[in-house]
Amino acid sequence: MNSAANELASLVRALSSPEPAARERAAVAIFRAGCELSHSATQSWFLDPELASYVVRDRAGIPELTVGLAVKPETFEQIRAACGLPPLANVPPDQDAREFELEFLGAARLDVLTTAAPAGPGAIARFLQRSGEAIQQVEIGVTDVDRATAILRRRFGTTPVYPATRPGADGTRVNFFLVHAAQDRKVLIELVEKSPRSERDSLK
Repeated sequence: MNSAANELASLVRALSSPEPAARERAAVAIFRAGCELSHSATQSWFLDPELASYVVRDRAGIPELTVGLAVKPETFEQIRAACGLPPLANVPPDQDAREFELEFLGAARLDVLTTAAPAGPGAIARFLQRSGEAIQQVEIGVTDVDRATAILRRRFGTTPVYPATRPGADGTRVNFFLVHAAQDRKVLIELVEKSPRSERDSLK
């Protein structure tokens, strides 16, 4: 295991620390690592005026990103218990995932994921078998995933993982792009369009 993997493993362990400050430091560090990983792949997206018009931004005008962290089922339960048992997302039954969201400092957002079938052929199970506990994806909030996908196809020559938008967790609509990132790595980018109901719930 290299130094970067060792550091990430330490941060993942810290997410289940009994100390809130330790959990927050770890979450912020993981979030920043995910954002840095995706930056080289997506910076030109945010500079395109038409595509940028569909990107959800926070009050400071910064794109709304969420880093997806895949962990083993036992780690998933430990983190969830340490963080006060946040609600599980409603994931479509045909998808291999259990997940919940964490938010720290009003901007560092993590989507903690695990497989629903560790020995199965699902995407998260395969990722854990191949890569271990690691950053699995970076999610970008958009207002229209179909239009954003069309722009990425036409203007950037980027092919989505799925030929059509598919249902995601909690009534969202999603599609994925596997793109080149820094240091000859690839990163999975998920475009996420929230449903009107989930947006109302987030404002409560």
